[in-house]
Amino acid sequence: MPKITFITADGNRTEVEAAEGSTVMENAIKNMVQGIEAECGGACACATCHVYVDDAWSSKTGSPEPMEEDMLDFAYDVKPTSRLSCQIQVSAELDGLVVHVPERQA
Repeated sequence: MPKITFITADGNRTEVEAAEGSTVMENAIKNMVQGIEAECGGACACATCHVYVDDAWSSKTGSPEPMEEDMLDFAYDVKPTSRLSCQIQVSAELDGLVVHVPERQA
């Protein structure tokens, strides 16, 4: 199973095993990662699962689709590598993915 490392704003690291086909958000919630609220449950209807994809991984996770970009307008402290974790689907190619959780959600 691919592994994902979540790094919170205070530096706490949580490494989880993620099933292929699931989303980064689903794995954060399942493993109680601090700072991922996911109020809409993964419907891309809020910005409470906002993460910063580590620079080394941004090309592999791709760019936000237009609907995700619209939701990112409501996110806190958006950066070039900002993504909604509900929109990043886990695949074998993402084994080792590192994402940073902002200090707060929208």
